Amino acid sequence: MRQASLPVAGAAFVADPSGALVWPEQGLVAVADLHLEKGSALARRGTLLPPYDTRTTLACLEAVLARWRPRQVISLGDGFHDELASLRLCAEDRARLRRLVAAQDWLWLAGNHDPGPPQGLGGRVAAEAVIAGITFRHRPLATPGAGEVAGHLHPTARLTVRGRRLARRCFVADDRRLLLPAFGSYTGGLDVLDPAIAGLFAAGFHATLLGASRVHSLPHHRLERHATEERRRRPGGHWGQC
Repeated sequence: MRQASLPVAGAAFVADPSGALVWPEQGLVAVADLHLEKGSALARRGTLLPPYDTRTTLACLEAVLARWRPRQVISLGDGFHDELASLRLCAEDRARLRRLVAAQDWLWLAGNHDPGPPQGLGGRVAAEAVIAGITFRHRPLATPGAGEVAGHLHPTARLTVRGRRLARRCFVADDRRLLLPAFGSYTGGLDVLDPAIAGLFAAGFHATLLGASRVHSLPHHRLERHATEERRRRPGGHWGQC
């Protein structure tokens, strides 16, 4: 499995094909927007999808943590799809998540979907975290200082390869800021060329697209705008490889 280096504000991050961000020097893994129990939330509103999104997301997360064996894990907000989602976990998924949280120093950052702490799962809770000059938060600031890592926007990129149009979740970065793709199985995406994302990178950016077993980094001018799906989010497709 091939990763890619993402240097931001003097920190040497690694983009894992799963969508997790790794900081080897700090023994840290960060993931964004797990949206656990989104399937059960949709079901309560009448949208019926296979109820295995939490299990699939946890399996991918478990594989990433087994591969990198970090000392610390940061969930960059929206770890759960709503404030009651942690109570809807089935017994098996709850036990599995508790084991993962207990195995390392685990930090839940508050998101817009889950501003309160998950109940009975362990770990610490904070609004944001600063580690070696890098600020980890859920929602990127309009004008941050150097060294921001955030989630929230679920970036995706589109390009044509050998006549075939492809859409992939992606990391988005310049030398000051890094946005993570959504990690959850039922998370949709926002085009990186949408002003909500591109407007955060005035001097341009590189998108690091997730493939089956590797990542692919491209400058923003190599990407294509979504023709009909700008700003539309949809459930479905865990595009990376655990």
